[in-house]
This record gives sequence, structure tokens and C-alpha cells, in this order.
Amino acid sequence: MEQIKTFLLLGSLSVLLVFIGGYLGGQGGMLIALLIAGGMNFYAYYFSDTMILKHYNAQEVDPREAPMLYRVVERLVERADIPMPKVYIIHDHIPNAFATGRNPSHAAVAITTGLLELLNEDEVEGVMAHELSHVAHRDILIATVAATIAGAVAFIANMLQFGAMFGNRNRNGNPILMIMMAILLPIAASVIQMTISRSREFMADAGAAHLTGHPEWLQNALIKLSNYNARGEVHGATPENAHMFIISPFDGKNFSFSNLFRTHPTTEQRLERLEALKEELSNVSEQNKLYDRHYV
Repeated sequence: MEQIKTFLLLGSLSVLLVFIGGYLGGQGGMLIALLIAGGMNFYAYYFSDTMILKHYNAQEVDPREAPMLYRVVERLVERADIPMPKVYIIHDHIPNAFATGRNPSHAAVAITTGLLELLNEDEVEGVMAHELSHVAHRDILIATVAATIAGAVAFIANMLQFGAMFGNRNRNGNPILMIMMAILLPIAASVIQMTISRSREFMADAGAAHLTGHPEWLQNALIKLSNYNARGEVHGATPENAHMFIISPFDGKNFSFSNLFRTHPTTEQRLERLEALKEELSNVSEQNKLYDRHYV
């Protein structure tokens, strides 16, 4: 369901881009915006992992330096049947973990010392399963495509203030309409982009539940992280870097309008979905036991 939702949302972004491209100057306007936004995101797609890891001063570790973490990751990649990613530790007291890399063959997972101190091994496995699900689902690629289209929409909308920049003056003659489009279109694109992000978070949670077979491991981790956030100790979190957190750093804060721009579902929504998956996996397990007793 979340996969279908993602494609529908990406389609909505594309329709939005085609609409304003046609309004301003047909395919020419749309192409210019796509080329500019695409060039920026092409660079981000291939080099963002290096930039992010360097920004956080992440240190690559081997099995001798982080035996528990390596054991967890190796166990999960074997189940997921994906290549072993590079494993990094970030010396930061704020509990966090993220995955980066353009595909499963060029992936890395990073975890902070704060998260390793806060969670037990089962909970760490739940978190790492979530991050590796992002890798398996190629969420970096999907996020880049969404960012490219949303960036193109924002670029064209920003140019509206300069009037008929693509030479179609007759159709760009209504200044009120142009101002409204310049304000509302980037907002609409951002809302769709963030909805895609939330959809992928649900998918990663579901992937983690199936990968570990224990949804409660991730549930327990999310509860601990949410309680940590509620204490107001996540300093330096901004809407721009919120997507790099395993859980929204703004959970527990009352942002009514800005909830539209959340990169993550609420913790309550994620816990509810995981609870449903727990019942589903339990039912499958019971059916398998009945089958074994009947045929063995």
C-alpha cells in the first residue's frame, strides 16, 4: 500500500511540475527547471553519503572495534540478502542512527554512541533493521527523485516574481495569480515530498518488523527515543536535518501547521502500525505451528 502511495505522490509532483511548466512557457520552462534541480540532486545523490558522514565526523569501524553492532548488522544483511554496508560510529550523546548511500552496493549505516548507550542489543537490531530496510527499498533514490521534482517546482515558482521569464507574457499577465502561485506551489510540492518521506518511514518500519520477526524491538526503541526527545535534549535539530534522525526530533512538540512538513510519522502512528504487524506475525507463526503439527 505504501509503495502504491509513493508512486501516486511522485505522479502528483510530476503533474504539478507539468502544470506550472505549461503555464509559464510550455516544455521549455519545465525543462530548464528540471535540468537545474536535477543537476543539484545528481551531485547530492552520488556524494551526499560522503558529505553527511564527514559532517557528523563518523568513524568507520570493524568487528573488533564494535563487535555487537557488527554482529547485528551482519545478521540482518544475511536475512535481507543485501551486500554488507560500511558501518560507522558517531561520537555524539544524542541517540540517532541513519543509512546513506545511493544503492545497496554503495551503502553505509551510522549509529551514535548515545543510541548504543540508550538501547539494548535487541532494540539496536530493530533500529538497524529499519535503516537497512531504507537501503533495500532504495529510499535514497526515491527521495532524490522527489527532491528533484520539488526543487524544479520551487525554482519555477520563484521565477514567477520576475514576470513572463519564458516569453509567454499574455498568459503571465495576472500579477495576483502569479503571486498566489509563487507562494502556494512550493508549499504544495513540499507537502507532497514530506508525505512521500513519511510513507517510506512506514515501509522501513514494516521491513524491520519482518526482518527481525520482532516488531516489539523497534517499538521499544521508538518509545525510548520519544521519551528522550520529550526531555528537550535534542539540540541543533532543524527541519532541514530532521530526515537524518531515526525518529522525528520534533516529537512531543506542538507544531500544528508544520506537521504537514514532518519527515516522519508520529511515534504513536508508528507504534500502532507495528502493533498490527505484531499480531499479523503472531497469527502467521500460529498457522505454521498448526501446519507442522498436522503434517509432521
